[in-house]
Amino acid sequence: MTWLVTGGAGYIGSHVVRAFAADGIDVVVIDDLSSGKPEFLVEGVPFVEANLLDSAATRKALEGVSGVVHLAGYKYAGVSVEKPMHTYTQNISAMVSLLNEMAAAGVANIVFSSSAGVYGTPKDEVVTEQTAPDPQSPYGETKQVGEWLLADQAKAVPLNYTALRYFNVVGSGDPKVYDASPYNLFPIVCNLLTQGKIPQIYGTDHPTPDGTSIKDYVHVADLARAHVAAARALDSGKTLEPVYNLGSGTGTSVREIMDAARRVTGIDFTPTEGPRRPGDPSRVVASGELAARDLEWKNTHTVDEMFASAWEAWPKG
Repeated sequence: MTWLVTGGAGYIGSHVVRAFAADGIDVVVIDDLSSGKPEFLVEGVPFVEANLLDSAATRKALEGVSGVVHLAGYKYAGVSVEKPMHTYTQNISAMVSLLNEMAAAGVANIVFSSSAGVYGTPKDEVVTEQTAPDPQSPYGETKQVGEWLLADQAKAVPLNYTALRYFNVVGSGDPKVYDASPYNLFPIVCNLLTQGKIPQIYGTDHPTPDGTSIKDYVHVADLARAHVAAARALDSGKTLEPVYNLGSGTGTSVREIMDAARRVTGIDFTPTEGPRRPGDPSRVVASGELAARDLEWKNTHTVDEMFASAWEAWPKG
């Protein structure tokens, strides 16, 4: 049993590679290093440096594998509005290329990295897999199209698949691996505190207990283990649901994140406050019940543990 992890040099991908290795599953990585980092790669894991649009390289990476975890793609929702064609090329055209090469190689198992971005700004108090998708960025649209590609391809060729819709992935399961995104809350706070600057809360007038928006945060190591469970299920011939939400079912407010940052770092600060950002929902929390049932999914970390692991891994030099 060997699995190919696309985007395996990225923040999430490298954690997935580590989770597979810890479970005794051989892994191959393909990544063009456009956002992934060579230092995140696991020593001894075969690595192909290429974009999935390179069919020959993808074909080589698929040799001898029984399944694929597909994480590679352009992941910045806000910037995707400014770069829609780039986003579609990297997330849709590349996935079409991957699925074509998988079919040619007879690889019939795939776990797809989808996103809560398919839901847009949901009206449901708790998002479930039955919540209607309403993507509001090219990024979210590409993730929904990716799910469609899987369903359509499965009607044409043998293909066992599932899509995991991530919510806010945070923390670190290895002190050498950190979230370097300039758009995510945890790295923004870590970066500012490292520079001796004060983080800001955008919006304190939300209809929530403390006035700040509530989002669903999941630890990256817990997320990675869900991929292992999905891969093992598909490899054994089990039929999984087409999509699963990887959410905690509870949620954490921005102010609670700031409080955790203060406790964990020992830096006494009071966040500044600014107006809401356009389109920022007051509450997005997801049920992970289906994933708990089929993938033994569980968010095992407290907010302090999540931030502590992110802070430990954050480069401070």
